Amino acid sequence: MTVKCTHLNQLQAVKPRSHGCEECLATGDTWVHLRFCLTCGHVGCCDSSKNKHATKHFHSTDHPLIKSLEPGENWGWCYVDKTLVHLS
Repeated sequence: MTVKCTHLNQLQAVKPRSHGCEECLATGDTWVHLRFCLTCGHVGCCDSSKNKHATKHFHSTDHPLIKSLEPGENWGWCYVDKTLVHLS
């Protein structure tokens, strides 16, 4: 069974708010990969990073969609539906 994202109608025309994880930059910490919120533009670190700020942002805001900020990657993730979202 294929799960489809039911939140694509919540996509906003936003740009990343920073060039690194906002919380890690503020504390001088490091990250592995970056994700950005497709609702507000928040940039957070991925779940492979020790702080998992992108997921923490979802839990504090309920913004369901993120996009990878890694070069050459054009995919997203829906936290609510727990599925990959292919973005063009």
